[in-house]
Amino acid sequence: MTVRLTWAQPEDLVGHELRQAEQDGRDARAVARRWSDAGGAPAPERAGVSKAPAPPRLRALAERLLDELALIESPSARDEPTDLAAIRAACPRWPAPRARPVAPGPERLHAAWLGRAAGCLLGKPVEKLPLDGIRALARATGNWPLTTWFTARGLPADVAAAHPWNRRSAATSLAENIDGMPEDDDLNFPVLGLVLLRRHGRDFSTDDVARLWLGTLPAGRIFTAERIAYRNLLDGVEPPHTARRRNPFREWIGAQIRADVHGWTRPGDPAAAAEQAHRDAVLSHTANGVYGAMFTAAALAEAAGGETDVHGCLAAGLRVVPPRSRYARAVRLGIEAARAEGDFDRVVDRLHAVYAGTHHWVHVLPNAALLAAALTHADGDFGRSLCATVSGGWDTDSNGATAGSLAGLLAGRPAALPEHWTAPLKNRLTTSVPGFDGVGFDTLAELTHQEVHRP
Repeated sequence: MTVRLTWAQPEDLVGHELRQAEQDGRDARAVARRWSDAGGAPAPERAGVSKAPAPPRLRALAERLLDELALIESPSARDEPTDLAAIRAACPRWPAPRARPVAPGPERLHAAWLGRAAGCLLGKPVEKLPLDGIRALARATGNWPLTTWFTARGLPADVAAAHPWNRRSAATSLAENIDGMPEDDDLNFPVLGLVLLRRHGRDFSTDDVARLWLGTLPAGRIFTAERIAYRNLLDGVEPPHTARRRNPFREWIGAQIRADVHGWTRPGDPAAAAEQAHRDAVLSHTANGVYGAMFTAAALAEAAGGETDVHGCLAAGLRVVPPRSRYARAVRLGIEAARAEGDFDRVVDRLHAVYAGTHHWVHVLPNAALLAAALTHADGDFGRSLCATVSGGWDTDSNGATAGSLAGLLAGRPAALPEHWTAPLKNRLTTSVPGFDGVGFDTLAELTHQEVHRP
């Protein structure tokens, strides 16, 4: 039996890097021809690994081509730096701390943790499904527009066959199966971020993040850019080069899902939150992948400091992102589309027309546009924030988690969240982060609150 690790086979990475090169504006046509002429296949469209392993000669060629692609200069690099000083220099409205921030108490942080879990859980059974599949499943069970958990009850057999649920998640995330919050990387990473702050404080380094991963995270519990960075660490590559070496996922969504704790614990100081998120993100991501983490941390810090308007939070997030970057354009597109159209399905269709076919469903750019559009359209409503985000497809559980985090923080307390979203969580999180399996969200909120007030 052959063990083939997803998101790691060189022959699969080449296709993803060729697509990234096209998005960056790099001329990789000669490399693409060599790969195709040798019998190389495009990257898997939705899965993390191709169906059959490549012969040794093709794998060796893939490794060489990945290194060659890394040497092609990107014209987008001028507008999309990764270095923090260059990012700050590119942002004319870099935010100053609020004069009198209102630090969040345990109740608000509890609501943020619950929101993150509920949004993630809502998106889990339809993760990886195309948009038409998500709509078909919800419509067939009378749940469109989406207002509650997905269910297989009453689902016609032909619809179930045409659009199978995410096989790993259906057993724990459909309405009839939910029994507490199951494990997910979208919750593992916030817990790990909390551990990072408890061990090293706000002045942690990227090396601290790397050591924490190696000592705490099972390699099989991380994916895409994080998995490549992890492997690079084991190969002796030092951060931040871990983000670049043979890593075509460096502008995907992974760093964005790690940013919440950095925002929650820096109330009223979006810049400080973004800087923390940057030190975390550059272990595995560059440019737009890093901006996703900075944007999220800044928006959450604005909310944690007393901002009660979701639109103000999104604006704060944009201030830490280079305005000429593709990430900033994606967020602006999402906000503009949501403001221009009352029917959210049409908003989603517009975004898919822009990004579907050119970007992988885990790439940060389409997901940033969708997240911004859903939060704008929902106008702070908790349930609508979750449902609009997940109903738009792409990385449903990650986007749902981030939307729920911000909407929960703005709601202010667990009692303000509808019970049908929080009761199934049973105040219990399953996680592989040592010492936290079975932890309650109230306990996580108390521990997070301690970090808010750490000197």
